[in-house]
Amino acid sequence: MLWLAVLLPFAGSFALAFLDSRSRDLAGALAGVVTLATATLLILLFDMSAMPGGSRTTLVWLPSVGFNLSLRLDGLSWLFALMVAAIGFLVVVYARYYMASEDPVPRFFAYLLGFMGSMMGLVLSGNLIQLALFWELTSLFSFLLIGYWYHNASARSGARMALIITASGGLCLLLGVLLIGKIVGSYELDVVLISADAIQAHPLYLPALLLILLGAFTKSAQFPFHFWLPHAMAAPTPVSAYLHSATMVKAGIFVLIRLWPVLAGTDAWYVIVTTTGIVTLVVGAWAAIFQQDLKGLLAFSTISHLGLITLLLGLGSPLGAVAAIFHTINHATFKASLFMAAGIIDHEAGTRDVRRLSGLFRYMPYTATLAMVAAAAMAGVPLLNGFLSKEMFLAEAIGQNSGTWTDYLMPILATLGLSFSVLYSVRFIHQAFFGPPPTDLPQDPREAPFWMLLPIGVLVFACVAIGMFPAMTVGPVLASAAGSVLGPQMPHYSLAVWHGWNAPLVLSLVALVVGTAGYLRYRGALNEFAGVPLMGRWRGKRTFEASLASIIRLSRLMLAYVATSRLQQQLRLIVLIAGFAALLPFVRYGYAPGSLPGTMIDPGFGLIWLVGGGCAIAAAWQAKYRRFAALVLMAAAGLVSCISFVWLSAPDLALTQLLVETVTTVLLLLGLRWLPERKRELWPGGKTPWSVTRRRGTDLSIAIGAGIGVALLSYAIMTRPMAETVSRYFIENSYAEGGGRNVVNVTLVDFRAFDTLGEISVLAIVALTIFSLLRRFRPARESIVAPQQQQVQAENDERDADRSVGETLTDSLFVPRVIMEWLFPVIMVFAFYLLLRGHDLPGGGFAGGITVAIALILQYMAMGTRRVEARLAVRPLAWIGIGLLVAVTTGAGAMVFGYPFLTSYFSYLDVPLIGQVPLASALLFDVGIFILVVGTTALILTALAHQSVRAPQRKADRMSRQAVKEGHE
Repeated sequence: MLWLAVLLPFAGSFALAFLDSRSRDLAGALAGVVTLATATLLILLFDMSAMPGGSRTTLVWLPSVGFNLSLRLDGLSWLFALMVAAIGFLVVVYARYYMASEDPVPRFFAYLLGFMGSMMGLVLSGNLIQLALFWELTSLFSFLLIGYWYHNASARSGARMALIITASGGLCLLLGVLLIGKIVGSYELDVVLISADAIQAHPLYLPALLLILLGAFTKSAQFPFHFWLPHAMAAPTPVSAYLHSATMVKAGIFVLIRLWPVLAGTDAWYVIVTTTGIVTLVVGAWAAIFQQDLKGLLAFSTISHLGLITLLLGLGSPLGAVAAIFHTINHATFKASLFMAAGIIDHEAGTRDVRRLSGLFRYMPYTATLAMVAAAAMAGVPLLNGFLSKEMFLAEAIGQNSGTWTDYLMPILATLGLSFSVLYSVRFIHQAFFGPPPTDLPQDPREAPFWMLLPIGVLVFACVAIGMFPAMTVGPVLASAAGSVLGPQMPHYSLAVWHGWNAPLVLSLVALVVGTAGYLRYRGALNEFAGVPLMGRWRGKRTFEASLASIIRLSRLMLAYVATSRLQQQLRLIVLIAGFAALLPFVRYGYAPGSLPGTMIDPGFGLIWLVGGGCAIAAAWQAKYRRFAALVLMAAAGLVSCISFVWLSAPDLALTQLLVETVTTVLLLLGLRWLPERKRELWPGGKTPWSVTRRRGTDLSIAIGAGIGVALLSYAIMTRPMAETVSRYFIENSYAEGGGRNVVNVTLVDFRAFDTLGEISVLAIVALTIFSLLRRFRPARESIVAPQQQQVQAENDERDADRSVGETLTDSLFVPRVIMEWLFPVIMVFAFYLLLRGHDLPGGGFAGGITVAIALILQYMAMGTRRVEARLAVRPLAWIGIGLLVAVTTGAGAMVFGYPFLTSYFSYLDVPLIGQVPLASALLFDVGIFILVVGTTALILTALAHQSVRAPQRKADRMSRQAVKEGHE
């Protein structure tokens, strides 16, 4: 049930991504059903969350390093998850009528549900590493949502700013939780939350605290990282309503509350969190007063209220934590409704500028009434929910007894911040809805449709219900959430509306009076400000842009020193770094060969290796000016390696090496066709400069050193008994645990399947990179001209004008072409044979995929590019995607049965007339490898083959333009 709550939004996002951009109603209905179903599911899980200790579910992932996929449901996670789902549903209903007809609504809802799923995963995570992963996913999806209107420069800028700041904070959070895991010895929240004493007594506590607070402060827009949040207002209003109320900024608050039991209570926590909270509260409220944009005003008010919650958590008292959770609920309700109301004003009046708005109450009375109630809740007016949590906040501010100056200054600053909150709330209400009728609006204002008002009405009803009947409405939820955090420290508190005349009530009334009076006194002057007084010339965006520019300049400076545009120098650096890395174990542990005696070298084998070594040296010698000769010599050296594997009883490696040599040699030959000719340099005086000689000598020395190092390492390994190496484990367990006798293949698809998944992912990325580069590649002029033999044959072929140059040759070589065409089904059968037998005999998915690539290469050589693609539906991108999907799905299938990711299962199947047939789930993983390898090689082959179509086409176009030019002349 918990996994369903996390995966359902992602599934909906995936489905929406495939809808047509005009499927507006279907997209809205699907998003609404998904969010409503998720919210309903969470409501059904409330009893489970209220159980002592909550509940959890775990899928084993990487047990050897203590990282499993786990979900943990308690009162706090249930509360945040319900806010994410319930407000998400209301936002979906609102957005369906807010978004314009020309907007690609399915894409918007796909991003929104992906963001919702990321938040659900974050708040329900039972593992700190998993929490950090979902944390970064929220940053990614918020980037997509903020930049949804990518044609808008401010949207792109705001999205970039939000991503850089929150993702950087996410890296800090990851480092912090890694330190926590190192201190505790586990990343599971159940273990971490009972280890407060060990964490706070450890020397790494302060670094871990600072890193985690950096992550939380950047996400929840605390000063001085607050400036990204107002610039995120370039997003559509439904996005703003969702990000500011229940998600994104609340992620930082959630982490602070979740880790409060183990991090709070120290002087460092009190000083850092309290100071940050009070500064953010006052600065955010002060800046909100002078905003001329309704969404800007609400954005800075969000910053202020987030500072209030952070301040409550920083105080370190249990009652402060209860008040923080309570205000988090209240803020979500009134802030979501206010943003929706601002969106309606913008939608129906055409502007959000408070200086142009006036008297909208007579045109949209329902919207005005709902907005005024929500704004009053934000200001802390009695009988509304904001008043209750504000009372608790003031009680905590007054009751501080730390023995420092903060005891006296805290009540003053708290009252000041709340007075500012009243002022901007009154300004929002009065300037938008009262006064004379508006003039010079972009469009005539009118009331919004019912379905846009309904979500606001639901949230405003919650503000009133909680404010009037707090114990009946929010009491059980608050008790469950606070109890899951505080445990035995749970304090006594009262949610009564009236506590008598006391200091918090007096300060609350003072804030209401001062804020209202301040607006009445200065309301005329507020419209004149273009910036925020007392903040000088400091602008967060300007500082961010300057810092980013400095980082870019520094990176370019470093790049100039450590990088180069010459491939040779890059390879030299890579080999040197790899050589030093390989040398470190020898420096630490020394070098010693094994105890096994060597064997006499067979003369025939020695002769073969002399030939192979000579070919390798000759290939390196000829590589610069005679590429074709170098490639042939390299292929010969590769064949010697194949023979060596056969000689040393490694047929699986030999088969794979032979197939790879065949495919790479042909692909490189096809690539050489389009490269420009390289001519030998003519140095002055006929002498090679000393700098060139030195560089060549350096490269030769590095190559010899690397070769000797690899040889010594290989000798040290091969002269050791099997008992001293990891080989024995794989040999002894390949059949018992992997169900296969081919140790190499079982290792790749079972024991080291995770590594193989990473390797095929890299292979797919490399293929896509090559394809992208070749799409922009333009062959050299001298390579476009066909060789003389093809030119002679082309003169006798009347169809040459309609086909590529490479196709003419194959028409005249009829017999080889027919043979190559006939070989296609034979090779395909052989490829499937290699795939199916790979678990017990030499073969496997990689070998089978390479064999299919050979079959495709022969077809391209036999028939030419256009004929092949007319007869065969070559869809390499689809093959790559399906291959990765099959491989990942196979790994995830093991998790369904409670085993770690990519755990293999094998059994025997009784087949009539055949007997027992061994079957292993690793075969499905191998099928994924097979499909992906076919797709990657086909993609590279297609990109190369299309050069033969493009080159003569450019030649024909050039001749056509020349003919037109001559005709005009």
